[in-house]
Amino acid sequence: MNERRRQETVGVKVGHVQIGGGAPVVVQSMTSTDTADAAGTARQCHELAGAGSELVRVTVNLPEAAAAVPEIRRRLDDAGCDVPLIGDFHYNGHLLLAQFPDCARVLAKYRINPGNVGHGARRDEQFATICKVARDHGKAVRIGVNAGSLNQELVMAKMQENTDRALGLTSEQVIAECMVLSALQSTELALESGLAEDRVVISCKTSRPPELISLYRDLASRTRQPLHLGLTEAGMGTKGLVWSAAAMGVLLAEGIGDTIRVSLTPRPGGDRREEVYAACELLQGLGLRAFAPSVTACPGCGRTTSTTFQELAERVQAHVRTMLPEWKSRYEGVENLTLAVMGCIVNGPGESKAANIGISLPGTGETPACPVFVDGQKFATLKGTTDELAVAFRKLIDDYVATKYPTK
Repeated sequence: MNERRRQETVGVKVGHVQIGGGAPVVVQSMTSTDTADAAGTARQCHELAGAGSELVRVTVNLPEAAAAVPEIRRRLDDAGCDVPLIGDFHYNGHLLLAQFPDCARVLAKYRINPGNVGHGARRDEQFATICKVARDHGKAVRIGVNAGSLNQELVMAKMQENTDRALGLTSEQVIAECMVLSALQSTELALESGLAEDRVVISCKTSRPPELISLYRDLASRTRQPLHLGLTEAGMGTKGLVWSAAAMGVLLAEGIGDTIRVSLTPRPGGDRREEVYAACELLQGLGLRAFAPSVTACPGCGRTTSTTFQELAERVQAHVRTMLPEWKSRYEGVENLTLAVMGCIVNGPGESKAANIGISLPGTGETPACPVFVDGQKFATLKGTTDELAVAFRKLIDDYVATKYPTK
């Protein structure tokens, strides 16, 4: 794991959260509510923050949305939630920030897409307007370049140059160069507009993992600004998770990426927090952060045709997520707790001993007499139905947390 790049980046403060400058990689997410619905948006912001999102972005696309942002901030503050809010601006950000100064004041960071702030000379002027508002309010900006909304004037110029000079680049290579150039040129314009170096974060997002890896390697070699990392439009379910992890895991392991979002497409009525859980698990799996107790569970095989261990693992995971906010508010270091729910005797005892608390079920067709290990030592044997096992094992977890971790 190469941490040198992260240590050398500029540190950018977003509210009380630092991005870059050697700070831990920050998790962020984005609401899916209508921002004009202040109550609903504040509720979702609170849920995302509770799941582990350290920054939450909201769409600010209409006057009604901009007008609602101060109320969203007030509701969060009243609920004791200090998560910084980021305003996502496209097309009309220069107008909304000027027309709604309270919105500009309460947002901790403004996201600007340089591909859609205007055309020609108006682009630079309107981009600079947003940067000047950020400067005047002491806010950070993210210059967020996306493959799907890239500055077409820049693309056409570079395509023509490729033809005229017979450079032999593919269209994908030209697009990649345009994205990096857009980010770097926009950063220069932001600095010329009065923003300090420690107020600018950059991103260059695309939807294909190999392209994302190549883009960020190039970008990281050409700037000291902290980088927001994410595979844009990652998709739904397994595809979105795997593609995001495939791209970001490589980059994060190389020390590239100072803040991340996993851009999952939720199922209709799905839980927006899933993208936060995924980001936290990615960082925890790489050993970069610890957010929540980890639950090791075996995948199952012909020895485990009973569903007992699966049901138990699911209940343990649900219990951890339910209790985590309370645990973290009361106990120091509880996020480092390790649990194991194993389905048979092959790897069960070994994995259970390696965890702080582990239970090893016997396998198919046998009476559920399940040894429990605490810090490597056999502690008890649990028997009974799935419900009885779940209740007893949860109590062991609660007792362990209460006795092993110091109170704050």
